Amino acid sequence: MSSTIRAYLLIETQAGKSNAVLENLKLLQQTVQVDRVTGPYDLICIIEAVNLDEISEIVREKIHTTPGISRTMSCIRFK
Repeated sequence: MSSTIRAYLLIETQAGKSNAVLENLKLLQQTVQVDRVTGPYDLICIIEAVNLDEISEIVREKIHTTPGISRTMSCIRFK
Protein backbone atom coordinates (compact mmCIF):
# COMPACT_ATOMS: atom_id res chain seq x y z
CA MET A 1 0.00 0.00 0.00
CA SER A 2 1.37 3.43 -0.84
CA SER A 3 1.00 6.36 1.56
CA THR A 4 -0.56 4.29 4.30
CA ILE A 5 -0.86 4.51 8.05
CA ARG A 6 0.57 1.53 9.93
CA ALA A 7 -0.49 0.45 13.42
CA TYR A 8 1.04 -2.13 15.73
CA LEU A 9 -1.63 -3.81 17.85
CA LEU A 10 -0.53 -5.48 21.07
CA ILE A 11 -3.13 -8.13 21.80
CA GLU A 12 -3.91 -10.08 24.95
CA THR A 13 -5.99 -13.19 24.32
CA GLN A 14 -8.11 -15.38 26.54
CA ALA A 15 -6.37 -18.54 27.76
CA GLY A 16 -6.04 -21.10 25.00
CA LYS A 17 -7.37 -18.76 22.29
CA SER A 18 -4.17 -17.28 20.82
CA ASN A 19 -3.96 -19.73 17.88
CA ALA A 20 -7.56 -19.09 16.82
CA VAL A 21 -7.16 -15.33 17.20
CA LEU A 22 -3.93 -15.39 15.17
CA GLU A 23 -5.61 -17.30 12.33
CA ASN A 24 -8.63 -14.96 12.33
CA LEU A 25 -6.42 -11.86 12.20
CA LYS A 26 -4.47 -13.28 9.25
CA LEU A 27 -7.73 -13.31 7.27
CA LEU A 28 -8.21 -9.54 7.50
CA GLN A 29 -7.27 -7.71 4.30
CA GLN A 30 -5.56 -4.93 6.28
CA THR A 31 -3.30 -7.31 8.23
CA VAL A 32 0.35 -7.09 7.20
CA GLN A 33 1.70 -9.54 9.80
CA VAL A 34 0.74 -11.31 13.03
CA ASP A 35 3.29 -12.79 15.44
CA ARG A 36 3.20 -14.60 18.77
CA VAL A 37 5.32 -12.80 21.36
CA THR A 38 6.44 -13.16 24.97
CA GLY A 39 5.57 -10.68 27.70
CA PRO A 40 2.28 -9.20 28.87
CA TYR A 41 0.70 -9.51 25.40
CA ASP A 42 0.24 -12.69 23.38
CA LEU A 43 0.26 -11.34 19.82
CA ILE A 44 1.42 -8.35 17.81
CA CYS A 45 -0.64 -7.59 14.73
CA ILE A 46 0.50 -5.05 12.15
CA ILE A 47 -2.26 -3.43 10.10
CA GLU A 48 -2.25 -0.78 7.38
CA ALA A 49 -4.94 1.63 6.23
CA VAL A 50 -5.26 4.83 4.23
CA ASN A 51 -5.92 7.08 7.25
CA LEU A 52 -6.40 7.14 11.02
CA ASP A 53 -10.18 6.94 10.71
CA GLU A 54 -9.85 3.64 8.86
CA ILE A 55 -7.38 2.34 11.47
CA SER A 56 -9.89 3.25 14.17
CA GLU A 57 -12.71 1.51 12.30
CA ILE A 58 -10.63 -1.65 11.77
CA VAL A 59 -9.71 -1.80 15.45
CA ARG A 60 -13.26 -1.16 16.69
CA GLU A 61 -15.22 -3.24 14.18
CA LYS A 62 -12.85 -6.05 13.20
CA ILE A 63 -10.20 -6.49 15.90
CA HIS A 64 -12.26 -5.86 19.04
CA THR A 65 -15.04 -8.13 17.76
CA THR A 66 -12.67 -11.06 17.16
CA PRO A 67 -13.59 -13.86 19.59
CA GLY A 68 -10.87 -14.60 22.15
CA ILE A 69 -9.38 -11.09 22.38
CA SER A 70 -9.42 -9.69 25.93
CA ARG A 71 -7.48 -6.45 25.53
CA THR A 72 -5.54 -4.46 22.94
CA MET A 73 -3.15 -1.54 22.80
CA SER A 74 -2.69 0.31 19.51
CA CYS A 75 0.59 2.01 18.58
CA ILE A 76 0.66 4.17 15.43
CA ARG A 77 3.91 4.23 13.45
CA PHE A 78 5.65 7.56 12.85
CA LYS A 79 7.24 8.11 9.46
